[in-house]
Amino acid sequence: MLHRRARHPAFPSPDRTGPSRPCRRTVLRGLGGAAAAAALLAGGAGRAATGRRVLHVDSYHPGNEWNDRIVAALRKALSGHAVDLKVVHLDSKRLTPADLRASVEAARRAIAEFRPDVVTVSDDPAAQDLVMPYLRDTAMPVVFCGLNWDASVYGLPYRNTTGMVEVSSIPQILRLLRQHARGPRLGFLAEDTDTKRKELVHHQRLFGLSYDKIYFVRSHAQWREAFLKAQREVDMLLILGVGSLVDWDLADARKLAEEESTIPSGTDFEWLMPTSLVGVVKSPEEQGRWVAEATLRILDGVPASDIPLTYNRDGDLFFNARIARRLGIGGAPALARVVP
Repeated sequence: MLHRRARHPAFPSPDRTGPSRPCRRTVLRGLGGAAAAAALLAGGAGRAATGRRVLHVDSYHPGNEWNDRIVAALRKALSGHAVDLKVVHLDSKRLTPADLRASVEAARRAIAEFRPDVVTVSDDPAAQDLVMPYLRDTAMPVVFCGLNWDASVYGLPYRNTTGMVEVSSIPQILRLLRQHARGPRLGFLAEDTDTKRKELVHHQRLFGLSYDKIYFVRSHAQWREAFLKAQREVDMLLILGVGSLVDWDLADARKLAEEESTIPSGTDFEWLMPTSLVGVVKSPEEQGRWVAEATLRILDGVPASDIPLTYNRDGDLFFNARIARRLGIGGAPALARVVP
């Protein structure tokens, strides 16, 4: 029986090697140019007067619920600790590659101008496009979260980093779906992003999953079409992300799922429960709190390299009663939170 407060299987922590404090000139090269050097060498008096500074780089845009909740939890956990928190957004889901490069440059300028004591980042694009090329093994401590499944693809951990790797309870979701599926065929429906393609690879590698149909979509209309095709082409469906769909229409998607579902569907995001029968959902607040706790330790003098990497563990079980009625399914699983 799956309990409402689920726990992910333990993942081994990577070995941490190398010195904990790279030399100061390395971060000057990473931030780039005389402006960064002047900012960092301006002296500690300004910091002492204004308190400790943390700059958070969000890979996505304001209004992305997952990341907004990470930031809210980070801000709440840092409150009362004399920490000045600044947030910048890369908006990577919605920008062209050229515009994303400009957004990364703006984040680098923000680091140079704000002179943070710690940089925190959420999700893969910030790690790939900012941390790896510009902050790797510098004197700037970095705390990350939201890197899906495997941080080593970016060479992490570095000598100046720690973080929380994000995993999903895919096996638990599938066990629930199989109880109501008419056959073994499995579908994967998600936004067409590098992050979701990375997730797909790790589902196959870690869990040995073989998807019979894969639907990557770039618009709400494509999502709608793929959802309807899945009802005919597979026996169960994982719905795993829509954040890059600028025209996403949750009300329409909810109506479609309630009226047209013929197969059980599952998700790992709470805000996709209106479209899914079951969900074992991750907690963005868990990640924001952990980042804050690690950041406070670093501000108190603990090297980032002395804080082991970890994985998110908390998950809540959700059950959509409307879709269940459509499928002729009776009671909710024990301890599930019922979506009205």
